[in-house]
Amino acid sequence: MLSTYTYPSYSSGRAPELDDAPGTVRQHPVVVVGAGPVGLSAAIDLAQRGTPVLLLDDDKTVSMGSRGLCYAKRTLEVLDRLGCGQPVVDKGVTWNVGRTFLETEEVFQFNLQPEAGHERPGMVNLQQYYLEEYLVKRAQALPHLQMRWEHKVTAVQPDADGATLTVQTADGSFTLRTDWLVVADGARSPIRRLLGLDIEGKVFQDRFLIADVVMKADFPTERWFWFDPPFHPGQSVLLHREADNVWRIDFQLGWDADPEAEKQPERVIPRIQAMLGPEREFTLEWVSVYTFQCRRMKRFRHGRVLFAGDAAHQVSPFGARGANSGIQDVDNLGWKLQFVLQGQAPEALLDSYDAERVAAADENILNSTRSTDFITPKTAMSRRFRNAVLEMARDLPFARALVNSGRLSVATHLDHSPLNTPDGDVGDAAFSGWMAPGAPLDDAPVRLDDREGWLLRQIDSFTLLVFGPGGLTPQDLAALPVPVRLLRVQPAGQAGAGELEDVQGMIAKRLDAQPGTAYLLRPDQHVAARWRRVDAAALRAALQRTLGHHLQ
Repeated sequence: MLSTYTYPSYSSGRAPELDDAPGTVRQHPVVVVGAGPVGLSAAIDLAQRGTPVLLLDDDKTVSMGSRGLCYAKRTLEVLDRLGCGQPVVDKGVTWNVGRTFLETEEVFQFNLQPEAGHERPGMVNLQQYYLEEYLVKRAQALPHLQMRWEHKVTAVQPDADGATLTVQTADGSFTLRTDWLVVADGARSPIRRLLGLDIEGKVFQDRFLIADVVMKADFPTERWFWFDPPFHPGQSVLLHREADNVWRIDFQLGWDADPEAEKQPERVIPRIQAMLGPEREFTLEWVSVYTFQCRRMKRFRHGRVLFAGDAAHQVSPFGARGANSGIQDVDNLGWKLQFVLQGQAPEALLDSYDAERVAAADENILNSTRSTDFITPKTAMSRRFRNAVLEMARDLPFARALVNSGRLSVATHLDHSPLNTPDGDVGDAAFSGWMAPGAPLDDAPVRLDDREGWLLRQIDSFTLLVFGPGGLTPQDLAALPVPVRLLRVQPAGQAGAGELEDVQGMIAKRLDAQPGTAYLLRPDQHVAARWRRVDAAALRAALQRTLGHHLQ
C-alpha cells in the first residue's frame, strides 16, 4: 500500500462468452492484450477512430509502484490526441532543465525546450499508476471499446486471417477470434513466449535501487544526476520530483549487490539519510531494484500479430525511453490499422509499422546503450575515458557535450520511412530546416475562427497545410481515395473564416514556408510530403505512397 495513492479495483463481471451456445466463437476486428499505458493507448486510439476494440488484461488494477515516470513532450502531444494529456500535465511535475554533477560540482546542464511556442513542456513527471488511471477513465467513455479485467490469455493460434485466443477467467475459459492482435503485455510478454518468439540484445551487469520517498523539499523541479557524490562514493545517483511530494532517487549499487537485501528499509534509509542529511524528514513510499536491458524483437509484425511497447523492445530507464517509445509505437500503428481494416490500404502498410518502429527502437537502444556505458563503464579503458570527460567538463565546454547521464526521449524522425515522398525538383526554392518528410510536426500557436489554440490540436487525420491563397481546393481533395483535410495557413491578421492564423509566424518559420508551400501530414502528425507548389496529381501520388500501395 502507498500513503499517497489508493489503488482502484476494476471489474468487468462474468464474460458473456461463457453463456454462448456450445461451439460459438465470437469474432472481433481487433483485440489488444495488456492494459498498461501502451495497450490502453492503442485501444483508445483505435476506438476513437471508430474501430471496435476488445482490451484484455489479467489484472484488475493499475500498475504497482510508480514505475514509468517521465513523459516527454511528444508523448504528451499524443496523449492530448487521446484525450488524456491535460490531466497528466495538471497532476504531474513539469520540468525542462537537467543538471549533472561530478562529486558536488555542476559539470553539465541541458534544457529540453530552449525555445518558446510549444503547448507542452519538455517533460512531465508523473507516477505510472496515475497515467493508467486517466487512460482507463478515457477508455471507459468510448462506445467502441470493451475492457475485460482478470481475463488472461493462455493460448494463441495465429493464422493467415487473424488469431484464435483462449482466455481464462475466474468463471471459466472461452475461445474468441480476432482479425488483428495487438500485443502490449509488457517486458516478460506471456504472448511472445507462447508464440516462441525471441527478444535479443544485452543485459548490463549492474543494479540500481529505486527509492520513492515522501518529503517536503524546496529543491528545483529539475533532474539532478551525480557521478561519484560524497554521499555515495564511486557510484551514481539520480534525483527528481514526482506528484504528491514524492521524490524518486536512483542509487547505483553494482552487479554484486543482493537485490532482496538492498530493498530492505534498514539498507535503504541510511543511503537516503547520507544524501539528504539527518535533519531531513522523509518516509519510504516504494522500493525496487532493477537491471539495465537493451533488447528488441527482430520484427514487431508477425502476420496479423503486432507487438508494441516493452513486449517488443526494452531499454534502460535512464533517458525515459520506455513508455515514451511504446506510446509512440501505437501512435504509429493505430491509423495504419484503421485504413487496412477499412479496405483503404493494403496489409503491406503494416510492414511500415515494423520498419519505422524497429528503426525507432534501434535509435533508442543505441542512445540507451551509450548512456549505460557512460554511467556504468565495464572496462578500464571506458572508465578512464568517462572519468577524463567528467574532469575536463569542469572547465572545457567541448567536454560537457560528451557527458552522458541519459539522453532524454525525443520524437523519432522517420527519415528513411518507405512512406515518405522525397523532396522533388524545387529549383532555387529548396527547403531549409529539419521539417523534412518523416519529421514529426513542430507545434505552434494558432487562431482558428477567433479561437486561440495550437497547431497540433488540428492534426488527427490526413491534413494538407497550404500557405497563402491558391493551390488545391476542397473539391480537389474530395476526389482523393481517402479524406484529407485542407487547412489554409495565413499570416497574422489575414485569416478568413475556416483559415488557420499563424499568430506569431512560427508555423511559416519552422516549415520554411512561402506563399504556395504545402505540407501533407500523416494522422500521426509526421510530415509525409512537401512542395513549393502542389497539384492534384502530386498529392494523389504522395497519398498513395503514404498508404503503402507501392509496398504490395
